[in-house]
Amino acid sequence: MRDQPSYLPPPEDVLEIGAPEQFAALSHPLRQRLLFALGQRPATISQLAAQLDAKKGNVAHHLKVLREAGLVHVAETRQVRGGTEQYYQRTARHMVVAEPQAAGTAAMLAAVAQELDRSPAETHLTLRHLRLSPAKARELGEALAKLVDEAEENAEDQPVHGVLVALYQQALPTSTTSSVQQHQPHETAPS
Repeated sequence: MRDQPSYLPPPEDVLEIGAPEQFAALSHPLRQRLLFALGQRPATISQLAAQLDAKKGNVAHHLKVLREAGLVHVAETRQVRGGTEQYYQRTARHMVVAEPQAAGTAAMLAAVAQELDRSPAETHLTLRHLRLSPAKARELGEALAKLVDEAEENAEDQPVHGVLVALYQQALPTSTTSSVQQHQPHETAPS
């Protein structure tokens, strides 16, 4: 088996996800898994199909959707046995969802759930609810992003770990404010 050629890193460091076609592309778990698989190095359709235990036709279709959404690109083409071999690569090392939309978020979380289920090592999943001022929440978000960025090693022979960082303000149910007002004691004028 030939060695895979060495590639330059993705052309962008950070890609902000915000276009409707990008959210549509993120709405399928296999496309999420393809993005995860392409997180470290470019790969061909055959390599991705073998890695993800998927059919080459499905991989090709979903790569086309990701490519049209600007999430992956062809990093290199090579002639092999009368055909052309394309190595796909993510367009950015980091992808940040600018304004999460329910469908894209649900697909992303479903893909992460599948990866957690398939993980051969112990996983860590924590959900906490914290009371924070807006300034403290911003500070925590920046610290989490910095921690993740600084944790990455350039060790090609080490396993890939997925990290999902989400910091959000919990929304109050719309009925809470009206029910709170309804249960307030009514003042009456003395008779």
